[in-house]
Amino acid sequence: MRNQDFNNKYQPIENYAVIGNLHTVALVSTLGSVDFMCFPRFDSPSVFCKLLDAGKGGSFSIMPSMDGIICKQLYLHDTNILITRFLAEEGIAEIIDYMPVGSEAAKPAIVRRVTSIRGNIRYEMVCSPRFNYANGKHSIKKSDRSFLFVPEDDQLESLRLFSSASLTAKTADVSSEFILKEGEAASFVLCSGQQDLSGIGETDGYVQQTYKETIRFWQGWIARSNYKGRWQESVNRSALTLKLLISHAYGSMVAAPTFSLPESVGHGRNWDYRFTWIRDAAFSMHAFLQLGFMEEAEAFLNWIKKQSTEKPLQLMFTIDGDSRLDEKTLDHLEGYKNSRPVRIGNQASRQTQMDIYGELLETVYIYAMHGGDLTYDYWKIICGYVELVINNWQQPDHSIWEVRALKREFLFSRMMCWIALDRAIKVATLFSFPYDILKWHKARDEIFTDVQDNFWNEERQAYVQYKGGSSLDASALLMPILNIISPNSDRWKKTMEAIDRELKSDVLIYRYKEQDEKNEIDGLKGKEGTFAMCSFWHVECLALAGHLEEATEQFEKMLGYANHLGLFSEQIGMKGEHLGNFPQAFTHLALISAAIALNNKSAANAAGTPSFNKNMK
Repeated sequence: MRNQDFNNKYQPIENYAVIGNLHTVALVSTLGSVDFMCFPRFDSPSVFCKLLDAGKGGSFSIMPSMDGIICKQLYLHDTNILITRFLAEEGIAEIIDYMPVGSEAAKPAIVRRVTSIRGNIRYEMVCSPRFNYANGKHSIKKSDRSFLFVPEDDQLESLRLFSSASLTAKTADVSSEFILKEGEAASFVLCSGQQDLSGIGETDGYVQQTYKETIRFWQGWIARSNYKGRWQESVNRSALTLKLLISHAYGSMVAAPTFSLPESVGHGRNWDYRFTWIRDAAFSMHAFLQLGFMEEAEAFLNWIKKQSTEKPLQLMFTIDGDSRLDEKTLDHLEGYKNSRPVRIGNQASRQTQMDIYGELLETVYIYAMHGGDLTYDYWKIICGYVELVINNWQQPDHSIWEVRALKREFLFSRMMCWIALDRAIKVATLFSFPYDILKWHKARDEIFTDVQDNFWNEERQAYVQYKGGSSLDASALLMPILNIISPNSDRWKKTMEAIDRELKSDVLIYRYKEQDEKNEIDGLKGKEGTFAMCSFWHVECLALAGHLEEATEQFEKMLGYANHLGLFSEQIGMKGEHLGNFPQAFTHLALISAAIALNNKSAANAAGTPSFNKNMK
């Protein structure tokens, strides 16, 4: 089949919204179709994955029968409750989608309420679950008030569909055709088939109860944010999105809720992000702490403590802490726009990435600076991290970009090893914990000297990606943000100039340079997009250096690359399209950090007082 045929079958990634219940999420297209959901957890097998195979993936669609429809989406203010509107000459239809949260009555479910706002409108609903990544069969059983989808594999959880409209079973699907007069509504609830049905009651009553509870939950949670600055709407949306990626049951957090959405369409750069990366989650907790959310950071640090006492710390785990993330391909799925292979699991879990200790201890330090407490037992775990860094900081690794080629001594890992020592020393001082002062200070200084002497390339006049190399890397933008270098030093100014020349296209920034469709670092084919988080790092660097007008302009232009709901994937493609798994935690946390830096610097300038890096005491 030609590529154009695939393009016609698939919605752009940016045409999706996300709803969730702090256990899993669902992606809803602008056409009113739930095209992706893993159930009941983020890392469970999918039950809907039309996004990865339009023909066999399965979906849950509701569509009004009108000609010339215009579709629009918005979130109910300061919530993760989605409204999809269908506008036509014949009338206006509306679907409210959410996953209940907020009380014991809010069992795992998708709630869909359809209303004819204007006109008498005919609708078609089709619920087509495809269990076990669309690779398992199921049967359908009818009860008095619902239809039960029963997977052939008894290890998988069944699904039950309730509705205030009449339902009909057709082979593997349940459908409904109904007419709603102006002002009338119908409700659909898809939930676990094994849950206590007494909580459902009448479908409309259940929807009214959980709808109000879910509004109160989300609006009550975001109201605790301490950010009241110029970009409050964008910051709140990013915070609400990050919250959706947290597992309430464990305190862990996924890097993104999807798998195998391509970073380069048709070229194999397809990865599973439904796991807890120490790096991504730690930086996300840093963003939460900046906004005043202590509970999320505390829950995550307790999750880390549990992993550290039971097994060696590795760069990623499943949300419940399992260290086995074996990677395999789902060859029966064609992939988004024919982007094979579709991968689940992640081989990178076996890599060595020395930077993770720096991100983790940066978060511990910020947590402590915001009033968080640390026990002596936790301090002993931290000491174990530090000793590991001291003994291994000179080792080559795969670093932040998880390259699958040869290990190297990467700048990013080296500077994060310095962060690990520096923040651990600051935490020890804050709590008066015992530590080997001479040994730790000596190691910290040796790492700092190594960064300055061996990663500065005199010919390039910039800090380079790895020792002995000449390539630039946008991850160097974290150097002034994490206070390893002054944003006003000559070396940093020259590095910024080099990044601007080679990696920057207006406000869009590549993570590193590619050559002849094959990068010399990762050995994979296909041209990547620009990395949205790198653009927000660049904004923060400008703000820290005092270039507020330029930073503000770039920040606001970058916001224009979000989708219609303020959501970002990992990358921005050549046509401004979103690429990679969606929504992406790293992008949203970088947006929050950049907005806070801009506000803090602007406020300091207005007051005529000096502003300090957030890591300086």
